[in-house]
Amino acid sequence: MQVVYPICCGIDVHAKMLVACLRNKGQRETRTFSTMTDDLLRLRDWLVKSNCTHIAIESTGVYWKPVFNILEGSLEVVLVNPLHVKAISGHKTDIRDSERLADLLAHGLVRPSFIPPPEIRQLRELTRYRESLVREQASVYNRVIKVLESGNIKLAQVASDALGKSGRAMIAALVRGETDTGKLAGMARGKLKRKETALRRALDGRLTDTQRFVLKGRLRRIEELEAAMATVNEQIEQMFESRPKFAHCRALLQTIPGIGQRVAEIIIAEIGVEVEANFPSDKHLASWCGLCPGNNSSGGKRKSGRTRDGNTYLRSALVQAAWAAKNAKNTYLSAQYRRLARRINKKKAAIAVAHSLIVISYNVLVRDRSYQELGGDYFDRQHTEQRRAYLLRQLEALGCRVTVEHNT
Repeated sequence: MQVVYPICCGIDVHAKMLVACLRNKGQRETRTFSTMTDDLLRLRDWLVKSNCTHIAIESTGVYWKPVFNILEGSLEVVLVNPLHVKAISGHKTDIRDSERLADLLAHGLVRPSFIPPPEIRQLRELTRYRESLVREQASVYNRVIKVLESGNIKLAQVASDALGKSGRAMIAALVRGETDTGKLAGMARGKLKRKETALRRALDGRLTDTQRFVLKGRLRRIEELEAAMATVNEQIEQMFESRPKFAHCRALLQTIPGIGQRVAEIIIAEIGVEVEANFPSDKHLASWCGLCPGNNSSGGKRKSGRTRDGNTYLRSALVQAAWAAKNAKNTYLSAQYRRLARRINKKKAAIAVAHSLIVISYNVLVRDRSYQELGGDYFDRQHTEQRRAYLLRQLEALGCRVTVEHNT
């Protein structure tokens, strides 16, 4: 088998130590290092001195990141999916893992994983931190509602947003010990004022001192999360303002129905702005996101079409955007959702729309052009005869006798 990289290295990384196997024209040399910075610098110096050109690192949690950061500027680092280099059962040790990585890399048998440039990685850290804050905020909201329900406060059954401006004022008053339902209901603002009678009944509960204490802590935590959210949003905005290319790509993505500012920022943070250099086609990108139907067939029979695992942050954001896109009026994406939801379940239809969104996003970024809407009647225009036959069958099913005259 042809050797592609004569001098290369395979590194098996763990939390406290790593094993590096240097393959130099068929000869192997294995060394063990700790994952402390000084040892990683010694590893880099050793590899550079040995004229090593390429390094393969198995992607294991976050342990590969500090090794990659130290070696990135000096050597070509290839991040490998563990599933692609899995060892045979009973033949797995740290030394053998590093040797196997070096051998596979030397013969060009490993596929590199996508690693974005440093500025995209920085943006990714911020957007993922923001998503963690969003999830934690939703969790705290749910716990507040549970405590209120335990005290027979039915605020969530009356107000569409129990933790909106009005709802939060009422909860804060309950925490202070207010029990007058008239005063509590009088704190309603906007459309909630119309439900004052229902609010009085809903706020007539029996909160204990312990429940008030818990609610006070939950409200304080919500305020802390909102402050953290505002700070990280400001930091993200500063990154986009200082990089015109980022801001331009975000504006292009926001022309797509369902994709707002937050989702556009997540897309850029996960795939970068030079998408064509990292993903040869929109199909590769959709597969990387985990939004393509799976291939599992044997003996000529297809066993499953479930989507594969992909980038969970991007997939989640695109599915949320798909649910928003289905509500847009007279758009291609909403028509696609309705067309699919009639014959498959709604969740599968949303996944299909999410797939369309990432394909559209890829082409918008590659072509550097805003999204061009195809219209809600796109499918009808593509299948005029089928649409006409379908409508005729519907009329005949209603007992109508139909005569069709074509326009000349």
